[in-house]
Amino acid sequence: MNGTNALDVRDATRDVRDATRGRSGGGRPPRRGRRALIACGAGAAVLGGVLVLSAPWDGRDAPPPAPGPAALARGAVTTGVPAALPDLAALIGDRETHLRAHPLDGASWAVLGAAYVEQGRRTADGANWPKAEKALRTSLKTGPKRNPQALEGLAALAVARRDFPAAKKWGESAVKAAPKRWTAHAVLIDAYTGLGDDKGVGRALDKVMELRPRTPAVGALAAAVYRNRGWREDAAARISDAAAKAEAPAERAAYLEQAGRLAFERGDREEALRFFQEALRTDPDQRAAQAGQGRALAALGRTTEALSAYQAALAKRPGPEYALELGELYESLGLGQAARVEYDLLRERARGAEEAGADEALMLGRLEADHGDPAEAVRLLRAEWGRQPGIAVADALGWALHRTGADEEALEFATIATDGDKGGGVRSALYVFHRGAIEQELGRSGPARRHLREALTINPYFSPLRAPEAKRALTELGEPPMEGPPD
Repeated sequence: MNGTNALDVRDATRDVRDATRGRSGGGRPPRRGRRALIACGAGAAVLGGVLVLSAPWDGRDAPPPAPGPAALARGAVTTGVPAALPDLAALIGDRETHLRAHPLDGASWAVLGAAYVEQGRRTADGANWPKAEKALRTSLKTGPKRNPQALEGLAALAVARRDFPAAKKWGESAVKAAPKRWTAHAVLIDAYTGLGDDKGVGRALDKVMELRPRTPAVGALAAAVYRNRGWREDAAARISDAAAKAEAPAERAAYLEQAGRLAFERGDREEALRFFQEALRTDPDQRAAQAGQGRALAALGRTTEALSAYQAALAKRPGPEYALELGELYESLGLGQAARVEYDLLRERARGAEEAGADEALMLGRLEADHGDPAEAVRLLRAEWGRQPGIAVADALGWALHRTGADEEALEFATIATDGDKGGGVRSALYVFHRGAIEQELGRSGPARRHLREALTINPYFSPLRAPEAKRALTELGEPPMEGPPD
């Protein structure tokens, strides 16, 4: 038992009792969720080799039955890809029952922790994070000395909590324990991205592509990295290929949603809407696609439908980012009271996530900068920059500084967020707009004009509030003065 003593047995037994008390989404799934879905998907969730759980088959009789929901979800979460929510619920119930009888099964603790992480990520339920951490740390206590599955699970949990230093620590430990596990390197991509370590991202992606070059999941990872570097055509090609090759509904829907985000970021409202709608048809639980649908519908002027889509997404996956988007849509329509309700809900959800161990400073900083207390936004975001200086934090801190009138310093961070030489290669209309607005305030008319035009060229519909501001700012700046002939 790897040195496990009687105290460990009691601790593990208590852990499974505590972890399964008041669980969210556990137990048997509804009847419609028991059909056989092959659930896979992209991202840096929890990781490991594929587990074959079906019964032996000698080839002489009928083919073996398809694996059940718990087996399908187990195959997904142990290979770092999204699982269908009904299958996840079945897996969680199955492993919780098993661990009550076998509390020293370290491998099952790792699977249970991975399932909690994936369920929490899909549903934006922070109550999953403490349960996931308890299960994964119990796996470290009761499992083998080298336990990359549990280490990867803790790295994925840290990513879900936006704790990128911890994600780096656990991910690098997983790589040390199992250098040839591609999923151990995959989870580090998100960790290094959150820390602004572009070279680290490149190394991790190179290793993933060396170890596992042709899978849809790796194509989706590559697409995300290419997007962050501003290689939009390459990112679109990669994610399109991944969606075409994916077979499982949850996996394919995840890639279609990612393709929809890329299409929207380049201003193609109609194509984005098609991707989001197809993702929802493929997996009705793909709530990120439902929020994306709201984004695209709002850009198309179909505001009633957009509001309904956002509300439906928030009802099933109450992520703070959706509340911010919906609040800004309400504000753009002159519905200030409805907007304030959403902003208050965002604060409430962010507080709940923080109580569960998540870092919501970036989201709260963005909210306070535009819709609350900009000085508080600066305080939050300065601390965040000191801890995990990613590009998204540079943009948010620059904008918060601008909102407090500190435009010289604001421009330094806006430049980091938009200058490829400084790591900010992503082609974000919002980031470029922020830089242009700061430059306008500083009286730098030429650069301001150039960046405001660039923002609207990247995506004329990037925000229901800020895109109209960019147009108004360009009108105020006017055309550049005509230069006379040289002397």
